[in-house]
Amino acid sequence: MDNAENVRCLIIGSGPAGYTAAIYASRANLKPVLYEGIEPGGQLTTTTGVENFPGYPDGVDGVTMMEDFRKQAARFGADIRGGIATGADLSSRPFKITVDGEKVIKAEALIIATGATAKYLGLPDEKKYAGMGVSACATCDGFFYRKKTVAVVGGGDTACEDAAYLSTLAAQVYLIVRKPSLRASVIMQEKVFQTPNIKVLFEHNATGLFGENGVEGVHLVKRAGEPDEERYDLPVDGFFLAIGHTPNTALFKKWLTVDRHGYLVTKNGKPLTGLEGVFAAGDVADPDYRQAITAAASGCKAAIEAERFLSCNPLK
Repeated sequence: MDNAENVRCLIIGSGPAGYTAAIYASRANLKPVLYEGIEPGGQLTTTTGVENFPGYPDGVDGVTMMEDFRKQAARFGADIRGGIATGADLSSRPFKITVDGEKVIKAEALIIATGATAKYLGLPDEKKYAGMGVSACATCDGFFYRKKTVAVVGGGDTACEDAAYLSTLAAQVYLIVRKPSLRASVIMQEKVFQTPNIKVLFEHNATGLFGENGVEGVHLVKRAGEPDEERYDLPVDGFFLAIGHTPNTALFKKWLTVDRHGYLVTKNGKPLTGLEGVFAAGDVADPDYRQAITAAASGCKAAIEAERFLSCNPLK
C-alpha cells in the first residue's frame, strides 16, 4: 500500500458520464484521473449512430462522439488511462481502488461511472450484426427503422415500452416472447395488444439471425421441444434486445446501497451515494432513462458535487 498513488478525484468508467465528469472536474482543478474500464467510450461505441444528442444536427457515429468527449476531457487536463477497476475498499477515506489487479489508487473523492451492460441472448449472430441491425436501445436506434419491420425480444415492461415506441416509427413490430404470456404490467400489456402494428409471438425463441450486409431476418422456433415444434424464418430489418441490463456494481455492493436490480441508489435526484465522498453517474445508477444526455448530465452533477465535497472536506 506504500506504493499507492494518491489522487484528489478518481473517476471509474468512461462513456458520456465518465468523460463529462472528467471535463468538469478538470475545469474545477481537481486533477482527475479517469480509468476507462473494459469498454472505453461505453455502450455508445456499439450503437448504430446517435441522432438525438444536441449539438450534432446531422447525427454522429457513437465512436466518433465518444472520441470527441474524450478529447475535450484531455484538453482540460484529465489524466485518462486504460485499465479496469478490479478491487475496492471504501471503508475509509482516502478510498482505495485496485486497477488491473495490481496498482492501488487512493482517492479523496470517487466518481463511479461504470455503466450497465445490456443483456443479450448469447447468439453468435448478435455480435456478427452489432451495429448492423442489432440494438439494445430502441430510443437510440429506432429512428433508423422508420417504415421498416423490426423485432423486439422480451416480455417485460421494457420490451413492451420498446415495442410501443418502435410502433410509432416502424411499419411492423414483432414482439418475440419466450413464454405463453407477458410479464409486463397490465397497462403496458393493454397498450401492446391495442396497437395495430404490433404482433406478439408467444412461445417463440430466436435462434439466430441472417442477412448479407446486415440483419435481414431472424430464425425462430415456436414451442421448442414440443411435438408441434415449428421452425421458420421471419424477415425483419432490425432486431432489438429488451431483456434487461446488468449494472456494473459488483465491486461496490459491499460498501454502497443498491436496489433490487443492482443499480446504485442515489439521494434526492443527486449523484450522492450513501457514502460521503463517493458519487454515482450515468447508467450505473439509472434504471429508467439510460440515455447519453442524461448520463452526461449526471456526470456534470457528480463532478460539481465532488468539487463541493472536497472544498469542505480536505484530507490533512
